[in-house]
Amino acid sequence: MLTDQPGLSSSSGREGLALVDTSRIVHIHSVIILRRSDKRKDRVEISPEQLSAASTEAEISFGGGSSKPANVRTQAMYQMMDQGFVGLIFSCFIEDKNTKTGRILYTCFQSIQAQKSSEYERIEIPIHVVPHETIGKVCLESAVELPKILCQEEQDAYRRIHSLTHLDSVTKIHNGSVFTKNLCSQMSAISGPLLQWLEDRLEQNKQRVQELQQEKEQLLEELAALE
Repeated sequence: MLTDQPGLSSSSGREGLALVDTSRIVHIHSVIILRRSDKRKDRVEISPEQLSAASTEAEISFGGGSSKPANVRTQAMYQMMDQGFVGLIFSCFIEDKNTKTGRILYTCFQSIQAQKSSEYERIEIPIHVVPHETIGKVCLESAVELPKILCQEEQDAYRRIHSLTHLDSVTKIHNGSVFTKNLCSQMSAISGPLLQWLEDRLEQNKQRVQELQQEKEQLLEELAALE
């Protein structure tokens, strides 16, 4: 669920023909994960059909995930439909070679047209992540759907290659091995940790329910003593 409301105005030090409206604040309560139609080293793409279907699920269609480096021209095209549309970049699974620890980087941006050229420039939009103790239903469903979406992407890619008629038997066997390897990697990196996280969360919820039940019984006893 997305809500849009007025906020404090701010200005940018970058010049452009069109100024980005910085007097609006978007609150992101949940996200919808979509299947990528095109995956490349420098970017990924989402089909317009999926974007259109996802926009019907939200109160306000405000933005979408992007890949790195940012495609400022595509972002500018989305802003033609809605000036409040923003691009979000989440860089996951970045591992520090020295400490061997992973980290997640995120950024939010919009595009403006440069003053002295026809090219677009990127302008950073401030973004703040507010911790929550509870998990929304939509976010939980999206997390559960993630392994299915990644598996479907691998299946689609394998079927496209496997349907080529000029491939010999050895190449087909190799492609099948790569497909199996990719699925195993997803299970190790995504499905396994996600399942463990859900099980840990379930145990926390059970413990919390037990604590609340004990607190309820204690309050009822105190109430009965007062009577």
